[in-house]
Amino acid sequence: MATLDEIRRIAEVEFASIVTDAEVMGVKLRIILTDTSYVDVWVSKKLENRFGFHWERGHLDGTIYRYDNFPDTDWKHISTYPFHFHNGAQDAVEAPSFSQDVIQGFRDFMGFVEAKMVGGG
Repeated sequence: MATLDEIRRIAEVEFASIVTDAEVMGVKLRIILTDTSYVDVWVSKKLENRFGFHWERGHLDGTIYRYDNFPDTDWKHISTYPFHFHNGAQDAVEAPSFSQDVIQGFRDFMGFVEAKMVGGG
């Protein structure tokens, strides 16, 4: 099972150009980014491959991005259910293009974050 410490190392090493700090805070990992936004990571200790990655940008431009696989029945119509992606807003939900594996999914999600930050869009 993936651990927050393992994900923290990936963030700090592989995404060092956009990560300024990463700290385990109880049941989640908070990753502070160079633009003052942050990514919160939650990985279940009981359920294999259950996770959530949330990029909070509300204070910058009002957006949020979240990739998770919590079985929220509101998103049952998404083809990849329970995997779903909140693309900019809580109700803007679509099928994700990220891996369903926790570690690769985190890398994919952070690649998306990095591309948005560097490319500005």
